[in-house]
Amino acid sequence: MLKQLCLCLLCVATAAIGVRAEIIEQILVKVNGEIFTKSDLEQRQVAALRQKGQQFDPKNDPDNQQLRKALDDITPQIMVDAVDEMLIVQRGKELGYKLSDEQFKSVVDNIKKENKIETEEQFQAALKAENMTMPDLRRSLERSMIVQRVQQNEVFGRIGVSEDEARGYYESHKNEFTKQPTVTLREILVAIPSDARGINVAAEEAAKEKAEKVRTRVTTGGEPFDRVASESSDAPSKANAGLIGPIDLNDLSPDLRRLIEGLKPGGVSDVIRTARGFQLFKLESSTALEVMPFEQAREQIGDRVFADKRKGEFQKYLEKLRAQAIIEWKNQDVRRAFEEGLKQQLPSVPAK
Repeated sequence: MLKQLCLCLLCVATAAIGVRAEIIEQILVKVNGEIFTKSDLEQRQVAALRQKGQQFDPKNDPDNQQLRKALDDITPQIMVDAVDEMLIVQRGKELGYKLSDEQFKSVVDNIKKENKIETEEQFQAALKAENMTMPDLRRSLERSMIVQRVQQNEVFGRIGVSEDEARGYYESHKNEFTKQPTVTLREILVAIPSDARGINVAAEEAAKEKAEKVRTRVTTGGEPFDRVASESSDAPSKANAGLIGPIDLNDLSPDLRRLIEGLKPGGVSDVIRTARGFQLFKLESSTALEVMPFEQAREQIGDRVFADKRKGEFQKYLEKLRAQAIIEWKNQDVRRAFEEGLKQQLPSVPAK
């Protein structure tokens, strides 16, 4: 698909697009009389490839297969976005939306400030580097402004989230507003030395005896657990005085979880045998299961439900604009790309 268009783009994928006055425009589609040309498509294709960070070296892709594949991937969505943008801008102009001189100046001043451009010469040079003129910039900014105003006034501003919708979302997504219980621990590991013949029983007993002595030091002896961990532990956490966590309690093994759940903050566990050797733990702190009340979660819920509704309502709005539009295709490859882009937007239906 789009093989001819792919070939047309080969010369612009690695260089800036030429001045439009020097080429004969090929009209690809008319939307309510407004034209979209091959140059318009090429500009959007180049911008999309740049955004994806994709570059194509003819030396590594002599048959242009990689470039063709990349263009086939991005062009369907480009065409859908282009047609939809034209329809929205046309609707905005019907409603009287336009970018005033004051608004344009304010936006340009912000662009200069954000990019630390101090002189008009620097600004013109920046525009030239993007292959743009001041009128090009104004048209681009005005189109963006119109699209935003149409979206807000015609769609988003009319969407609300009822109390029943919010509570329904809360009940069916309560896990999103639930903090699982956590523990922060300190550990001391006494590793069991082994050789090619495996673990020596005597070495295992010696490691266990050492671990028990270490436990006595931090319990009966009253030595600080963190200092003993720094001196005696064989675990990587030794560098952090044995500190590990916070850890989701559900992520612990059943045996370790039972051991920890029996402790209070500051308590030290018995010595246990693990795959790494003999270990003991001190419970530094813990947090309980916490479910955020609906009243506290209300704003988050509203945002999430609104986002879902906004997407659905905006798609309905675009479908209405498309249905009312007069779209005249002048290139069937581009038309097929547009139709493929629409198919990609349809929700997938689970297999029965």
